[in-house]
Amino acid sequence: MGLRHIIGFILGITLILSQQTAIAKTKVKSASELPRITYTIESAPSELLLDKEQLSALAGKLETDVQKILDEYEIEDVATVKGYMMDLRNAAALEGDFKKAIEFSAKIRDMQDKPADKLTSGLSTETIFAALDQGLDIQSSQFKEKFKQDYTSKIKDLPWDIVQDNIESSKGSMEIYNRNLLLGLVKSRMDPGALESKQLDIGSVSRLVNYRVLMDFILPAKDVIVDVLTTYIAANRVEKPDIWEARKVDLTNTDGLTDVVVAIWDSGIDAEIFIPKGQMWKNKGELPGDGIDNDKNGWIDDLYGWAHNLTGHKTTGELFTLPENIASRYDELVSLSKGLSDINASVDSQEASDLKKYLSGLAPEEVDAFLLDLGYFGNYTHGTHVAGIAAEGNPAIKLMAGRITFDHKVIPDVPRLDETLRSVRASKDAVAYMQANGVRIVNMSWGGDQRGIEAAFEANGVGDDAEMRAEMAKIMFEYSYEGLVAAMASAPEILFIPAAGNSDEDVDFNKVIPSSIALENVLVAGAVDQAGDETGFTSYGRNVRVHANGFEVDSYIPGGKRQKSSGTSMSAPNVTNLAAKLLAIDPSLSPKDVISLILLGSDRSEDGRRNLINPKKSLALLKLKNAGEF
Repeated sequence: MGLRHIIGFILGITLILSQQTAIAKTKVKSASELPRITYTIESAPSELLLDKEQLSALAGKLETDVQKILDEYEIEDVATVKGYMMDLRNAAALEGDFKKAIEFSAKIRDMQDKPADKLTSGLSTETIFAALDQGLDIQSSQFKEKFKQDYTSKIKDLPWDIVQDNIESSKGSMEIYNRNLLLGLVKSRMDPGALESKQLDIGSVSRLVNYRVLMDFILPAKDVIVDVLTTYIAANRVEKPDIWEARKVDLTNTDGLTDVVVAIWDSGIDAEIFIPKGQMWKNKGELPGDGIDNDKNGWIDDLYGWAHNLTGHKTTGELFTLPENIASRYDELVSLSKGLSDINASVDSQEASDLKKYLSGLAPEEVDAFLLDLGYFGNYTHGTHVAGIAAEGNPAIKLMAGRITFDHKVIPDVPRLDETLRSVRASKDAVAYMQANGVRIVNMSWGGDQRGIEAAFEANGVGDDAEMRAEMAKIMFEYSYEGLVAAMASAPEILFIPAAGNSDEDVDFNKVIPSSIALENVLVAGAVDQAGDETGFTSYGRNVRVHANGFEVDSYIPGGKRQKSSGTSMSAPNVTNLAAKLLAIDPSLSPKDVISLILLGSDRSEDGRRNLINPKKSLALLKLKNAGEF
């Protein structure tokens, strides 16, 4: 080979290598590795939302940055990529490039994994964009006629048994959306921090652009969307079969049961509901309300369990006390909360009608107070609702209140490192308390991630930019995560049952406390509906190994009333309920034994994606095991 050929060969190899280097992408295996981008703003986000020129310029920057991320990073999480595609779709819509917006919408639908999402994702927006692409004015009667005709044709033949939950949820969401609510959300959640820092991160800009798309393109078609969906629901309304009733096991009249202490690590329990049923654990070494640590265990007045306040300090009371302004409106908030639940389930009730009327008259400035009150109410009732599900049909259960305090404020307190370290100590103390008092199962229907800490920093205007906020948040989150892992691992005799989360995301990619924790004594629960179909909200991943009913689950709230609620917060205590019944029959079972009986007794869904708990089968397996036949 001559010198010229050698040089040519080397240059060719160099060119190939340079091309390979140019197209090589950085692999992203977790949410913490995603790039953080900061945008400088001069106006309040609520002003940007209403200023189309300024917001369009911001959307253009978002579009450029998102496309660069997709070009330069190989992101393993499909949900994250779909989110970026949504940003590109929204930016294209604001630019008036509706063909491009439709293309992105179709790509998003092709990427959907859940069967219902694959059929329904983006149908209304796609149809709106198609009509606008034909030059129709969105305010004209011609647009509404065209949109109604085309949207009806896409909706009317969808398989009801698959899409029911999505359709009903979409109708409910549309019924409560209005301009003032969207503007109020921005004013209450984004304005305070952004006015302090003059910044928004990429996630906040994404939400802002999405709100503008809703205002410009979806709300003008709201009445038609609701009308079409209402007609479709009425034509197909056959209640899904309830698979859970036939699987129930009630131990009420069963002899020979052993008491099982189950900790509800949550927002607190109204003990007065469960004491008459004999289902409340009681610390026999403590005297009620004397302000003294009678049994010298480090906790004062821990009659029915332990409690921590928002900053991780020990406190008292199995249920926190409502402030007078909330307590005086308790019945009203019960009604509003039920109305929200009914709307999401497409239940036509008086409470649903009242909530729609209430929201329609809400000024943007009033949204903050509404969210604050509803958040406080939700925290107050959550733990009791969870406890009622866990205790149903089990006279041997002894509920221990493990009260933690959730931040209910629209703008959360600024995260602090000293409080993070104290929360780690609090987790260790809580687990030690449970070990000392014979707890066998812990229900954990709550969660948090690094993004939540970053959002709290941004909402308070803390940090130089998004990257700094991410660095600070990562340190705090990892401390909390590893601290909880260590605490749970130190109690191998206790079975921990976390809820998967309601973010419709992979908890392996986005690390979440506690549903991403993989230990031998942990069983994470996802949510399905009454027919066993996967809910649209449930998170997923390898660590989510079992599913239970998390849709419109009926249980107690403080004061003794009953209310239906949805979420993986409800599916986890359904799994806890089964685990406690297995231990009531055979207290010798280890957490590993209980997990095996639950998984082996579960029914695999037809699509092979889920293990649906089957209490009757699991208890039958236990009977065979004790007879030496399994």
